[in-house]
Amino acid sequence: MTGGQRLHRHADYLAVLGDDAPEYADYLAAFAHGMPPHGGFAIGLERWTARLLGVANVREVTLFPRDLHRLTP
Repeated sequence: MTGGQRLHRHADYLAVLGDDAPEYADYLAAFAHGMPPHGGFAIGLERWTARLLGVANVREVTLFPRDLHRLTP
């Protein structure tokens, strides 16, 4: 379960992205004009399903699990 606050300051994104910032120019445009602080609190569908079924690893109920050896479906 998560409850984190997401980045909302344009300067924070620029610092994190560094030299790759121009590739995200369209996404960053909204943040350049101001974005209110926002966050989320949710449990993912896969985690809920794993809990419901009582499986030990969430990857067992994930349609396309990602790990070190599988990054694309």
